Amino acid sequence: MNEVFEGFTRTGPLMEAASYPVWAQQLISDCAPSKRRVVEHELYRRMRDNTLSPRTMRQYLIGGWPVVEQFALYMAQNLTKTRFARHQGEDMARRWLMRNIRVELNHADYWVHWANAHGVSLEDLQAQKVSPQLHALSHWCWQSCSTDPLMIAMAATNYAIEGATGEWAAIVCSQDTYANAFPEEGRKRAMKWLKMHAQYDDAHPWEALEIVCTLAGPNPSRIIQADIRKAVCKSYDYMFLFLEHCMEIEHGGTKEAAAKLQPSYA
Repeated sequence: MNEVFEGFTRTGPLMEAASYPVWAQQLISDCAPSKRRVVEHELYRRMRDNTLSPRTMRQYLIGGWPVVEQFALYMAQNLTKTRFARHQGEDMARRWLMRNIRVELNHADYWVHWANAHGVSLEDLQAQKVSPQLHALSHWCWQSCSTDPLMIAMAATNYAIEGATGEWAAIVCSQDTYANAFPEEGRKRAMKWLKMHAQYDDAHPWEALEIVCTLAGPNPSRIIQADIRKAVCKSYDYMFLFLEHCMEIEHGGTKEAAAKLQPSYA
């Protein structure tokens, strides 16, 4: 006979922090500085203003491809951790992951279109001729989703990475300068990945947080809370390292950014 699990059930609005347990509200607060230095990064302001060099933009698109191309695979790895009717949170995760894996497959197509608009071919994306620093984020995502418990892996990817991505994409799309740099006939196709993440994905990280909270319950142990917080901040930190390396390329390899590359999860 299955054990009855009295876990968290959200009653307030999906996209309000107050709708979640106190520990999750604290998680959001504790991780905010790490998230903010990604979302408000100079690279995204320059992208918005269309002032990034073609070399940096090329490295960004190629280096980011593994995460985009593999994101559906991260989700598939998490799907294998679920069993039907074993746990309320697993049932939620199972339905959500199965529904959204196909969406992520389409997003890979949109990234290819974005890259093509900058003269970066699919062959360039697959060749991955970039610095190894740009692969750290994808390695971390794969490690977490292949080895961590479901709640931690979903917090690291579907909550942290999708959440920050939606916010920085909204910044890039907050004015038309970048979009208008593309020829009109190809503009919609070039901007679709950014537009989809700036508008369509807004609810996804909150849905992931609800699943994490349902899995963890209203009062998880301090160890579980710490593990979730560490995973979320590590995702933000690896995103930040990626951006900092791109800006070193932009600045011709200067070392001023090195002092900033300190992990916030320690």
